[in-house]
Amino acid sequence: MRVLIDCDPGIDDALALAYLTALHHEGRIELDAVTTTAGNVEARQCAANAAWVLALCGLRTIPVAAGCTGPLELELTTTPDTHGDTGLGYATAPERYVESDWDTIWCDAIERGTDDLHLIVTGPVTNLAAFRRMHPEHFARLQHVTIMGGAFSYPGNTTPSAEWNFWVDPHAAKEAFAAAPTPLTVCSLGVTERMLLTPERLEGVVEKLGGAPIAEQLPDIVRFYFEFHDEVGEGYRAQIHDLLTTQVALGTVLYDATLTTIDVEADSELMRGTSVADLRGMWEREPNARVVTGADIDAAWAEFERACGVLAEFFGGGLAHVRHARAEE
Repeated sequence: MRVLIDCDPGIDDALALAYLTALHHEGRIELDAVTTTAGNVEARQCAANAAWVLALCGLRTIPVAAGCTGPLELELTTTPDTHGDTGLGYATAPERYVESDWDTIWCDAIERGTDDLHLIVTGPVTNLAAFRRMHPEHFARLQHVTIMGGAFSYPGNTTPSAEWNFWVDPHAAKEAFAAAPTPLTVCSLGVTERMLLTPERLEGVVEKLGGAPIAEQLPDIVRFYFEFHDEVGEGYRAQIHDLLTTQVALGTVLYDATLTTIDVEADSELMRGTSVADLRGMWEREPNARVVTGADIDAAWAEFERACGVLAEFFGGGLAHVRHARAEE
């Protein structure tokens, strides 16, 4: 299975990247590339953050490229109050050169074949919609796309009805669903907000990571997120949306989903970014989405902790054993 992730690190994106890196080391997936979109911070800062997280997890060899610098039609709004000034809480990634030919990277991945290619989008959907405009013939070949976004019959986290990723670039979200060649899998707030990281669980994760360099940085990255959630009345814990989304995309956690039609409000100031799922088929349109309605959260955390053990093995010199065990499954 090959994976291309488009993200905006972002604290919960960082955990998703650590998970994907572990699976890459283990030989369960091939992480083709990481591209970033403007969201939690600007796209180039997101790319620097992603490259640093990959390096801390022992993966420096795959392409990392910054994508679109802002939404299709609106000005960019970032989240320093949620993810910190540079996107990784109290940690700061070193400055580095990042590539900008993100669409070429996507084209190359698609040209290698799409039967086993999984595109995971954990930030605003800007790059996906822009790619459709730039390379419609390649966009039409995408078969497996999973998106974190939306709130369906569920309160938003940015406005009373809108989730952050869709609110940042509602035109991109609307366009992506309208043009989807096959139904897009969508992990919305109603499911991802259940993926809660507590200080106690963080301690366990850091212990599982052992000597992996990410273990030293993770407390500073996540502490900012704990404080943000506490300030907004959610308690001293954090919702790790993007990690659960990657697990759903790869089928490493059991989940339920319903096939339906989604649309996103893009032009109303009051309802900007509001997502609607036509669960009763009233629009009489072809389905364009598989909305995830539930997931085994306990199993999702257990799977992440298992993956943390893989990173510990990698830095402890035991990766050959990990790959051998995988080969015998």
